[in-house]
Amino acid sequence: MEFVNCYADASRAGAYARLEFANTYYLAYRDLSAILAAHVTGTRALDFGCGTGRSTRLLRTLGFNVTGVDVSEDMLRIARGVDPSGDYRLVPGDNFAELDAGAFHLVLCAFTFDNIPAADKARIFRDLAKLLAPGGTIVTIVSSPEIYTHEWASFSTRDFPENAAAQSGDLVRIVVTDHEDRRPVEDIVCTGESYQAVYREADLKVIQVLEPLAKGDEPYAWVNETWIAPWVIYVLRRA
Repeated sequence: MEFVNCYADASRAGAYARLEFANTYYLAYRDLSAILAAHVTGTRALDFGCGTGRSTRLLRTLGFNVTGVDVSEDMLRIARGVDPSGDYRLVPGDNFAELDAGAFHLVLCAFTFDNIPAADKARIFRDLAKLLAPGGTIVTIVSSPEIYTHEWASFSTRDFPENAAAQSGDLVRIVVTDHEDRRPVEDIVCTGESYQAVYREADLKVIQVLEPLAKGDEPYAWVNETWIAPWVIYVLRRA
């Protein structure tokens, strides 16, 4: 399968705009406030792959002055409509030339690298690192390989048994069940070992790795979340 960014789609953008911080997504964001408090000094933030602005608005509630960037104008159009006072910018081809180098204390990438081809990951991380202020931090939330081979409160993969044979860099498919658009999303699976290699190539060092699990007492109908981590959170700094 040839990779096409399926998020550059007006209908899908509208569906994603209705996602909240619930179910499996809750685990991606649950610990974010504590992570940022422990690792970020300063308040200037870039939300890379902001989509319809969910994580951008969350960062603002945590006290950050945030710029959201994305490659999808359909997503950004909704973000600006929901949040007219927000700073949302189009970055065609993940080109950050219009952003100030060394300006950001935090770069957040929430699920963004799930949809970036393996050949481009290191280059983009290297370019993001140039945007960091001295001592700045990149926090990236990615899907674990296991998310594509199990069932979840927010996702289904039962119709795609071929995912189990996917190697790092291969296309995989998954259905988001938290909104009405049940067309499968095409992602690119990436193992922890592959991400570690990408970070080394981008001259980034890993400060912390977290694999959030549900505790079992949350108000959600967990499926596998209490014993398999659907997400991996990396805290990175320039080497």
